Amino acid sequence: NHESALESLAALGHDTRLAAFRALVQAGEAGLAVGALREQLDVSPATLSAHLNVLRRAGLVEDQREGRVI
Repeated sequence: NHESALESLAALGHDTRLAAFRALVQAGEAGLAVGALREQLDVSPATLSAHLNVLRRAGLVEDQREGRVI
């Protein structure tokens, strides 16, 4: 789908979002806790949340809650 491809490319067109996506891909199916991802990228919680929302809307990532950890 052309629109989906454009949305995905736009979402990855930012350094922090690309770094987050790469880290999540490297983590594999086990995923990575949001706190661990935030520490790895050295960004504020609000900033990471905003970037993850963009990636989520583009369908590139999804979240899963395990107890208190996302």
